[in-house]
Amino acid sequence: MLKPSDFFDLEGFEFRALFDGVEYVWAALNRVGPFALEYIMSVDGDSTIFGTVMDGAWVDDAAAVVIGEGTVVEPGAFIQGPAIIGRNCQIRNGAYIRGDVVIGNNCIVGHSTELKNCIMIDTAQAPHFAYVGDSILGRGANLGAGTKLSNVPVSSCKCPETGKRPSIKIKIGDKEYDTGLPKFGAVIGDNCQIGCNVVTNPGTLIGKNTLVYPNLSLKKGLYPGNQVIKLRQDVDAVERR
Repeated sequence: MLKPSDFFDLEGFEFRALFDGVEYVWAALNRVGPFALEYIMSVDGDSTIFGTVMDGAWVDDAAAVVIGEGTVVEPGAFIQGPAIIGRNCQIRNGAYIRGDVVIGNNCIVGHSTELKNCIMIDTAQAPHFAYVGDSILGRGANLGAGTKLSNVPVSSCKCPETGKRPSIKIKIGDKEYDTGLPKFGAVIGDNCQIGCNVVTNPGTLIGKNTLVYPNLSLKKGLYPGNQVIKLRQDVDAVERR
């Protein structure tokens, strides 16, 4: 129910080792930064940039960033490592990649989209005005414009003694799971389509092949796959006087 295979088809995903031995899907998020650094150090040659970084784009510390063949980074994009960006991706104008990011092949990171400590499996898309923090997007998942995968609960204050936030807990049925993560956005399964201006609250898990209508604020927890999640509202149009 909560294994990576319940949310993703990892066959052919070059970076599937991120999920090896993972019992609960969110645990892969603890591995992103170290995995990216180890992978980057293993790349042969003097450069790790195999795609096209256009004039006006900025790659901070290029030695900590891999950009695959066929990938284009447009002017105005900013990439901070450690980060892996696969082949044939589009990193569009105004994209902000903040580090600890692994992006597969044929993905889109769009205008004014921010990524931080996240995984995008092949063909995932966050094309417009999205925030993807401490989250995982499955194969073919698409975030509508303005989607925010919120990663810190409003009530999550740092402990005065330790300076740390409490870990996020998720209740599914009668069982509560402690993720061990002080920041955790969402897990979006393969082929999910998320409508414009959706906000997922921290600790949201959405199963494969699910459609989420626009303008929803989803509570944390598990939403099984193959569903349509709707917002029902009445809209009245009256005569203007």
